[in-house]
Amino acid sequence: MNDLGAPGGQASFGDDVLLADVGRFLDELDPPPGDLVQRVQFALALEDLDVEVARWERLDNLAGVRGGGTGTITFTVSDLTVMINLTKMGKLHRIDGWLVPAGQYGVEVRVAEHGTSSTTADEGGRFVLDNVPRGTTQILVHLGDVSCRRTIVTPTVVL
Repeated sequence: MNDLGAPGGQASFGDDVLLADVGRFLDELDPPPGDLVQRVQFALALEDLDVEVARWERLDNLAGVRGGGTGTITFTVSDLTVMINLTKMGKLHRIDGWLVPAGQYGVEVRVAEHGTSSTTADEGGRFVLDNVPRGTTQILVHLGDVSCRRTIVTPTVVL
């Protein structure tokens, strides 16, 4: 135990008491999001798939996604770039996307508690997903045919 008390009558606190107080303080000032468990379960639902996770290309672009009606996000993984533009349309979103290198790849959008919808990118790598509901969202890109399929998944975005 670490005695933090000082001579002169000040109270003495043990490590356990001090840590409990810090925990309560953090819970008040910066509590975990209420939907944290659901977000983690949504992300883990892909655990049975053999996927590669893309990374954010530029974090500064996220401000437009959260704050306005449109926003562009770029994701990259070794040999694929996925750029999406989000347009808010009432309670729904439209996702316009481009894949580099271009190709007719399968594209799927997953929205927590709303299921999935899919499309195929055209030969130029462009795809559109309409009527995407609000929620925790991931985009999956399926490269190759069934015999040698490779799946790329983006980090989650909350629309």
